[in-house]
Amino acid sequence: MLKDLILGTAGHIDHGKTSLIGALTGTNTDRLPEEQKRGITIELGYAHLDLPPFRLGIVDVPGHEKFVRQMLAGATGMDLALLVVAGDDSIKQQTKEHLDILRMLDLPAGVIALTKCDLSDPEWLDLVEDEIRQMVAGTFLQDAPIIRTSSKTGMGVEELKKALSAAAEKVAQSDRVNRKDAPFRMAIDRTFTIDGYGTVVTGSVSSGSVNVSDQVQIQPGDRSVRVRGIQNHDSASDAVWRGQRAAINLAGVHHLEIDRGHELCATGHLLPSTLMTVKLHLLDRLNKPLKDRTRVRFHVGTAELLGNLRLLGVGELEPGQECYAQVFLNDAAVAVWNQPFVVRLQSPVVTIGGGRVLMPNAKRIKKATDLDLKMISDLTSLDSLTRASASVYLSDDLGWAPADLARSAGVVGFEEVYTELKDRGDLIEIPISLNRSVKVHRSRFEHLADRIMKALERLHRLQPLRFTHPRSALNVEFKYLDTPELLDLVIEELKREKKIIANVNSVGIIGYGPKLSKGQKALLGELIEIVRKAELKVPTVNELEASAKKNKESVKELLEMASENGDLLKIAPEYYIHSEVVAETKRKLIEEIEAANGLTMSEIRQILDTSRKYAIPLCEYFDKTGFTKRDGDKRLLGAEAKP
Repeated sequence: MLKDLILGTAGHIDHGKTSLIGALTGTNTDRLPEEQKRGITIELGYAHLDLPPFRLGIVDVPGHEKFVRQMLAGATGMDLALLVVAGDDSIKQQTKEHLDILRMLDLPAGVIALTKCDLSDPEWLDLVEDEIRQMVAGTFLQDAPIIRTSSKTGMGVEELKKALSAAAEKVAQSDRVNRKDAPFRMAIDRTFTIDGYGTVVTGSVSSGSVNVSDQVQIQPGDRSVRVRGIQNHDSASDAVWRGQRAAINLAGVHHLEIDRGHELCATGHLLPSTLMTVKLHLLDRLNKPLKDRTRVRFHVGTAELLGNLRLLGVGELEPGQECYAQVFLNDAAVAVWNQPFVVRLQSPVVTIGGGRVLMPNAKRIKKATDLDLKMISDLTSLDSLTRASASVYLSDDLGWAPADLARSAGVVGFEEVYTELKDRGDLIEIPISLNRSVKVHRSRFEHLADRIMKALERLHRLQPLRFTHPRSALNVEFKYLDTPELLDLVIEELKREKKIIANVNSVGIIGYGPKLSKGQKALLGELIEIVRKAELKVPTVNELEASAKKNKESVKELLEMASENGDLLKIAPEYYIHSEVVAETKRKLIEEIEAANGLTMSEIRQILDTSRKYAIPLCEYFDKTGFTKRDGDKRLLGAEAKP
């Protein structure tokens, strides 16, 4: 069986790309009437070339500056490139821009074809070759052969085939061809309809394989469709795989619902996103730095989207330099880890750089910390476990799942990697229900714990007379968490480590507490004693405040402090009862309720010898805390009252 690879052309308009493909394959890739009439390529054209043991699916791209977006769409999935320069015309602007684009795609190999050599003398061609060598210096084509050809006479065609075969062999030795076992993916570069068959999409398969009758997805859009039929190089096939050109007949969707830029993929493999974290390289031929928040055209797959670049760790990027960045897109796109992209200015529309997608489904980084940048850097590692660990960290608490590692870190065998991450402590997994658990990177967990401690320290500074603070204050501060349960889990961990005290309603740092003046200490003791002596007929907070001779402004906080210390219990916003009185009241009610098999409010009031003013809030407190429970007009003992 032949090994399948994708060959893409590149070069300036009217430099003979299409004619050269015709000489190589016998196929005219200009399929549109306008293209044949005008003699220029407007849309992508396709052919194939068998060079055993390889079969090259060829994508012929337009060379006109107005059609660079089409060229970028065709460049998706390229394994090797054929850069075409006319011998009688030498290097032009689009030659340089196409080379820049190929550089951004990080191809492993290519060949340079010098066309129309029958129209120029050898000395002139020597000069053109020198110019080409200077242009490709430092690129993946710097050692590529330059083959002199003529589509008209057949000059150099066989030599070009040999050079392409050698370049294909080099590609075959790289890891690009090892994607056949990965999830299926094909960026769509064309969609149309055929009478009697319906919707057809075409593209280059960049990973995995698909069979007739398979269920796949269209992304963005999360649209489920069925594969009705497949053609590969104009022949019907039962399957198509990585490195092949394919025309796929789909059931379940109208062709007008699909555009260039959509992708066909295995169900669940791709996840649309408007935010990606990337490694960005700025072309060295630019004459000024790239500023933060620059508006760009972002080309990924066959999609072109407008967006803003947010540079991380730098204020601007100098020509020829690299940095990490986040791209905020106007519309959703799909990508996977390490996928190449190209950026062009929104206006004027020129190519300025490109790079690699590191986090295809990113979370916004407002201000990158050293740890953030270190984790982003780890995504460039050759070690899959290092990448997987960084991916988990940068996913934050977005509902991460082990299968996401295929998309977010390029991991094959993600279950084994997931287990290893847990075993070495990088990943914390905490069950929160029978069917759900929180999975979070240890560094993210520890960072959140540190933020909680700092938030509590701030609350203690603002309210120094409190031992604890309302838990709701933390809920508000950390409401940005996508998984609210994560806050509770970290609080419980801090509690186990004996760093904080916490219950359902309050939380505080152990060792933090009020520093009372002599007068405040005296008043605290007086308040506790007044409430103790009052038993159930306690004065209200306002009455206690009015009776204080000094430090009236401290009464409410001192009562809260006594409640937090366990001396008093806050029965209602206006009432505190001494803990000893509450304990004795509970003991008495347990005996009476058990004996009578339930008591009404009136009966409880009589037993406690108090009025409704005090009995009602007390009984409501007992209901709330689980000491009692309502059963019609009666109150029975609740779970908290039973041994």
